[in-house]
Amino acid sequence: MRRSLALVAVAVTAMVALAFLVPLAAAVKQAAESRALNDAERQASMIVPALVVTTDPDRLEPALASTAAGGASRLAVHLDGVSVGVSRVGGVDLATARAQTIRVGGGFAVLRPVALDRGRSAVIEVYVPDAALSEGVAASWAVLTGVAVALVAGSVVVADRLGSRMVKATRSLGEAAGALGAGDLSVRITPAGPPELVAAGQAFNTMADQVAGLLAAERELAADLSHRLRTPLTALRLHVGTHGPAAEQVDRLEREVDAIIETARRPSRPVQGCDAAAVLKERLAFWSALAEDQARPWDLYGTEEPAKVPVAAADLSAVIDATLGNVFRHTPERTAFTVTLHQGSGMVGILVADAGPGIDDPAGALKRGHSGAGSTGLGLDIARRLAESTGGHLKVDRSPLGGAAIQIWLRTTGPRPARRLLRRAGH
Repeated sequence: MRRSLALVAVAVTAMVALAFLVPLAAAVKQAAESRALNDAERQASMIVPALVVTTDPDRLEPALASTAAGGASRLAVHLDGVSVGVSRVGGVDLATARAQTIRVGGGFAVLRPVALDRGRSAVIEVYVPDAALSEGVAASWAVLTGVAVALVAGSVVVADRLGSRMVKATRSLGEAAGALGAGDLSVRITPAGPPELVAAGQAFNTMADQVAGLLAAERELAADLSHRLRTPLTALRLHVGTHGPAAEQVDRLEREVDAIIETARRPSRPVQGCDAAAVLKERLAFWSALAEDQARPWDLYGTEEPAKVPVAAADLSAVIDATLGNVFRHTPERTAFTVTLHQGSGMVGILVADAGPGIDDPAGALKRGHSGAGSTGLGLDIARRLAESTGGHLKVDRSPLGGAAIQIWLRTTGPRPARRLLRRAGH
C-alpha cells in the first residue's frame, strides 16, 4: 500500500509540476531572447549621439569601440556607402532600410535607421549571437528541474508517512485476525489509522469477544454433557464390580470422560501438532481389549517411524476413535480390520480397512448427520473436516479385505486453509 501511495503521489505531483514548469521554461527562454535583443537596442542607442556630433568614420571608430558590443566586434554603422566596424549583413540600402531584426549566420542582426541632417541617414547594426539569446536559460531550467524534483520527493515523503500509518493499522488488524484464526482467543488490537480502519478494529474486537464467549459456553456445555456420563458409569461400575476385563473397560471409559471434560474446559491454544504414529499406537491399545473380547483379528502397520502431523493429538484421537468405532458398531463380531499409517511427500495417510459388508453409499456417508445404519452420522464428517483443516481430504473406498476402507489424508507441508474455530458447533 505504501508503494502504491508513493507511486500515486509521484504521478500526480509530476503531472502538476509539468503543467507549470513547461510554460515557465518557455517563458524563461523567451525572456532571455527579449533581454538580448533589448540590450542590442540599447547598444544601438548609445551610438546615436556620436552620429549627431560627427559622421567622420575615423572619429566614429573610437565611439564604437567604447561600447560593449563594439568592443566585442558586434557593432557597425553604415553611412554614405561606408561601413564602420564589423558588419554581418553586407551592404545596406540606406534609402530603404528600416528597423528590423534579421537572421544571419550564428545569430541575429538588429538594424536601426537614424535620420541625420541635410536629408542624410545612417543604419546602426548590432549583432546578437545565439549564445547571448540563451544566456542563463540552462541555469534557470536546472533550477526549475530541481524545484520539480524537490516537490515530487516531498510529496512522496508525505504520502509515505500517511501510508505508513495506514499500513501499520492494516498490518496490525491482519496479524490479529491471523492469530484469532490460529486459535488465540485473547488477541485484541488498539484501533488506529483512518476512521474506517478504526471502525474495522473496533468491530474485530467485538467479534473476538463474541467468539471467545461462544467458545467458552460451548466448552462448558461439552464438559457438562460429558459429566452427565458419570452417573451411568457409576451404576455400570457397581454392576460389573471392581475386577475383571469389564471393570478395566469401565476404568478406561472413565478416563476418557475425564479427558473430554479436561479438554473441553481447557482454553483454546494454537495447534502444535502431534505424532500420528504414537497416537495410533495409543488408540489401538485402547481398542485392542474390545477387539479381543469380540475375537476380531487386527493389525497395525507403518508406525515404526514418527509421523508429525499439524493437528492436535486430542483431535486426531477423536477421529481415530470415531473411525474405529464405526468398524465395531457396523460390522459383525470376528470381523477383521487393519490400520495403516502411510507417509508420503507432504502428506500422511491413515487407512482403516475392514472385512465387513462395506458402505453402500460412500457419498452419502460423508454428509453430516446422514447414516444408513441408525447412528448419528457424525463420525466420518468429523474425520473429513479434520483432514480438510490441513488441506487434505477423506476418501471412502472398498478395502482389500472386502469391506470399507476409510482413507484420511493429512497435509503436512504447503498452504493450509484457515482454521475453523467453531467446528464443534457445526459452523
